[in-house]
Order: sequence, then C-alpha cells, then structure tokens
Amino acid sequence: MHDYRDDLTLLRDRRFALLLAARTVSMLASSFAPVALAFGVLDLPGATPSTLSTVLAAEAVPLVVFMLAGGVIADRYPRHRVLMTGELFSAAAFSLLATMLLRGGAPVLALCGAAALSGIAMAVVWPALTGIIPDVVAPTRLQSANALIGLGSNAARVTGLVASGAVVVFVGAGWALVGSAVMFAVAGALVALLRLDRSHLADRSSSVISDLRDGWREFSSRSWLWVVVVQFSVMVMALQAAHGVLGPVVAKQELGGAGAWSVVLAGEAAGMIVGVLVAVRLRPRRPILVATLFTFPATLPYLLLGASAPLWSVVLAAFAMGVCFDIFGVLWQTSLQREVPPEALSRVSSYDALGSLMLGPIGLLIAGPAAVAFGAHPALLGCAAIMTLTTALALLSRGVRDMRPRPESPGPDTTPPAPAEVIA
Repeated sequence: MHDYRDDLTLLRDRRFALLLAARTVSMLASSFAPVALAFGVLDLPGATPSTLSTVLAAEAVPLVVFMLAGGVIADRYPRHRVLMTGELFSAAAFSLLATMLLRGGAPVLALCGAAALSGIAMAVVWPALTGIIPDVVAPTRLQSANALIGLGSNAARVTGLVASGAVVVFVGAGWALVGSAVMFAVAGALVALLRLDRSHLADRSSSVISDLRDGWREFSSRSWLWVVVVQFSVMVMALQAAHGVLGPVVAKQELGGAGAWSVVLAGEAAGMIVGVLVAVRLRPRRPILVATLFTFPATLPYLLLGASAPLWSVVLAAFAMGVCFDIFGVLWQTSLQREVPPEALSRVSSYDALGSLMLGPIGLLIAGPAAVAFGAHPALLGCAAIMTLTTALALLSRGVRDMRPRPESPGPDTTPPAPAEVIA
C-alpha cells in the first residue's frame, strides 16, 4: 500500500521545496484572474459577452502561437531561468490589466494587448514546468512530485478563487488583479533561487527548425500521446467556450454574479485537491486508458448549467470534474516524464500544449456570438455533447487503451550538485 509519509520526505529537498512554493504562489496568483478578469471586463461600460470573448481570445492566441518556441527555449536553457522569466511576464501583464480596470475603462485593444502578454508568459511557463520536475527529482519520485505540486496548486486555487470572489464583490476586479501581479512577482523570485545542473540541455548548435523536427519525431512516434492531444484539442475548444464565457454569462444572469461563479470554480479546485490524493495512490498498468476514462465527468457542470440546475448541483458537478481532471493530469504528466527523453521533454510538452490548446481561441471567439444567437443554455449543452463525443472517439485508439509504462529506474541522485556544477 502506498505510504503518504514517503511522499512528504520530498519536502526535505531544498530545490523541490522551492519549486513547490513557487508553483503554489503562482497558482494563487492565477486563481484570482478568472473571476476578476471576466467580471471586470463584463462590468466595463458597453461591454458584452462578445467583448469578453475578444479579450480572452487575445490571451489564448499568443499562448498557442508561442508555445513551440517556449518548448525549444526550455530545452536549450536552464529551465529555472525560463520559468522565472515567464512568471515575471505574468506579473507585468496583470499589472497592466489591473491599472486599466482601476481607471474605470480602457479601449478593448489595450485590454487585448495586456492579455496577449499574459498568453506569451504562459507559453514560456508551460513547457518549462513539465520539464523541470525531472530535473529536480529522481524518476521513481515523479508521480509523488507531480501530486505534491498539484496538491499545493489546488489548495492555492481554492483559496484564491474564494478570496478573489470576495475581493471582486467588496473591492473590485482591479484590486484582485493587483494581487495577482504581486504574487506572480513573488513566484518569480522563488524560482530564481533554484540551482539546476546542465544535464538536460539540448545542443544549441542545431537550428531551431532541427530542434522542432526532433521534438515532433518524439511526439508523433507515440500514438497514445497524439491521440489524446487531438482529443483535448476539441475538448478544450468546447471547455474554453463553456468555462471562459458561457458559464460566467449564465452566472451573471441567473446565479448571482461573480460570487456564485467563484463558488463553482472553488468547487472544481476542491475536487482537484481530492483528485491529487487519489492520483498519488494510483499505479494503473494502463495509465493513459485510466486517465482518458476520467475525462468523461468533465461534461457534468455544463450539462447542469445548460439545464438551469440549481447552484449547489453545479458546484457538486464542478467538484467531480476537478477530481477527475486532476487524476488525469497526474497520470498524464508522469507518463510524459517517464516515456520521453529528458533532453526533448519540454519540446514534446510544447507540442502537447499546442495541440491541446490550438482550438481554444476558436471556442472563446464563437462563445459570445453563440450565446447571443442561440442562447447560453443551448450553447452549453452543445459544448457538453462535443466533449463527450471526443472522449469516446479517443478510446477507439489501441495505443490509448494498451499503453503500459516502462519499468521505473532509480535514476540519478538528486542531491544538490557541487558549486562548480551549478548554474548561477
């Protein structure tokens, strides 16, 4: 039986403790953003659901466009420095957004510019984060490390979502975004204290195109990987529409506004905490099959919102979605980190993220017009149907059903290197 006390011994490792603290603070910052940005934009003079769609799409498009570049950078340069840069970019982006909302209004183009900077920051952070965990812990501790980071992140998400709802209601969306900017800066400072060796770095003498080609070869050679990425590409399109635009619209119209939507998001985050505790114990022989099956319940909140169900039932459904998504996340990240060579891991992660997110801007852009043309409730039901169908199709892949991980190896010692081996 799995012993949780063994997982907690990772906290004695200074480098892991720093990474955990940085990711927890960063997630606390991120969790302020959905409620504050959505309701801050909707409360601007003359704003409509289409305005919110445009701003969120302006964040999502650069995230997709720059994702591959983020993967190449994270494989070529020390990942702690790449991660620090991304956190500081986020701090700058949310400072700009906060300033505009506190002034009581801004041109949509200016809001989109600041949102775009946030998207670039996420494109830098995402591949580096996947790759940095194997740089810090041994292969046998990867699932525990992913779970502990997930636990800290999800606890921060719950705290941030509840606090952000209160800040938006009582103080305003602008001040919530000020809090986000400060916390991103703190996360960047914590990451700056990490010291990692150069063992993962790809050869910088090769061209960027060559690096991308090698990363694509690693990505496309694993059918379980690209099939699930295609699944998530369509799922995320529907999820972005439902979670980013349609859900807040229904919450504003029927459920009580920002406070109600923050409770829904907090329910999801609380579920993700439970999901981590379940995931750390799971050692399935076919991890990708199990992970994919756990994505089915993600449709529940949108089915209930589309059916005008009471708030408490939507919160419970969001809780179930959080449990399932975090089980998926831990199993997926651990499988990537074990199966992909370390020197290509960030590039493969960037292909994963690019494929998963590339249709997200389309979902955000059509969500507002769909809410106007068909109504938010039918649009939410349509999103739920798309998500269910794509998951069922992914399970038809033999690679998804049959993938089994390679045997774990102890890996190198993760004690800190001598000063001469350290990157300043």
